[in-house]
Amino acid sequence: MRVDKYLWCVRYYKTRNMVTEACKKNHITVNNLVAKPSKEVFSTDKITFRKDQITYVITVLDIPENRVGPKLVDIYRKDETSPETFAHLELLKLSKEDHRKTGAGRPTKKDRRDIDGIQFD
Repeated sequence: MRVDKYLWCVRYYKTRNMVTEACKKNHITVNNLVAKPSKEVFSTDKITFRKDQITYVITVLDIPENRVGPKLVDIYRKDETSPETFAHLELLKLSKEDHRKTGAGRPTKKDRRDIDGIQFD
């Protein structure tokens, strides 16, 4: 099965066109080689791709006939993405929430106390 069709079937991308664009930008590799959308994938192949600031690493377990439901996805792939990458994404989301808007001026005393009260691990 083609890599673009596989990633669409296991619901990592909403459309095959999105997978094709990711391949053109060299965001998808199969067995550590940059993949074109027409690259064939087989069982035990390792697919690495970058999406939404996360580098996913999956292993192909089986090839689906066509797009599968979300509950059945684990039959066809094994997700080997480290949990630290998802924790890093959560940290990025939290840091963006605390960002002051441009033109808000200098922080007030209350803003400064709130900033000083944030503890980083």
